[in-house]
Amino acid sequence: MPDQYAVIGNPVAHSKSPLIHAAFARQTGQDLVYERLLAPKDAFVATANAFRARGGRGLNVTLPFKGEAFRYATVLSERARSAQAVNTLKFDGDVIFADNTDGAGLVNDLVRNLGCVIAGRRILLMGAGGAASGVIEPLLQQQPAQFALANRTPEKTQSLAQSFRGALEAVSYSALAGRQFDLVVNATSASLAGELPQLPPGVFARGALAYDMMYGRGETPFLAFARSEGAAQLADGLGMLVEQAAESFYIWRGLRPDSAPVLQQLRQMKDD
Repeated sequence: MPDQYAVIGNPVAHSKSPLIHAAFARQTGQDLVYERLLAPKDAFVATANAFRARGGRGLNVTLPFKGEAFRYATVLSERARSAQAVNTLKFDGDVIFADNTDGAGLVNDLVRNLGCVIAGRRILLMGAGGAASGVIEPLLQQQPAQFALANRTPEKTQSLAQSFRGALEAVSYSALAGRQFDLVVNATSASLAGELPQLPPGVFARGALAYDMMYGRGETPFLAFARSEGAAQLADGLGMLVEQAAESFYIWRGLRPDSAPVLQQLRQMKDD
């Protein structure tokens, strides 16, 4: 019987994770099935426990359960502990191992797929939720010259910045006026609502890369704004999705799949 894996979330019908992991399994010769698991918003633990009870080996966790998955785990990786949010669970008997592969996925996409040099550059990260917290430590490990964090809720931004011991600067959107950045990453949910973070004009430095963690058929409002502001390079979050999935697959199966052909396949589907 194939090993069982799933992505758990609410909503989850849109998830491309089953397609990605099926491709990884074919590529590496692994016998597994991967499904979507819709959990009621008040029943993450019950849904995850039921999946484990029927032999489930691991879960990817998406909105809105990354914080709850952190509390559900019995063993945490350093990445999960730093982010205080979890997107990967591995079940082994009574052990629930938790990790966060979002940051590795983002950095791999930026460095390997997009040719972005992070070391010595100025970074602006927008957002203060699980999507943002999961990528801060991996970005800091790349040793940027400056790292600013902005969000519409100043209290959340300050709290998140303090948890990283002063390694990044919490700023308001209005305080960004007159400043420029080489890498601007949108980790807010604004694009899902067709909205734009409250960025002032002029934040994109010459040669800047604008990166939106969201993805869809068309250009997000943030990427459209970045284009109008003269950003040199635009990228959506499809590459991050594939790269974080490859990291999860490695945690589960001990094999690292080749992400490039899977990303190319998804790009073609998106453009059709």
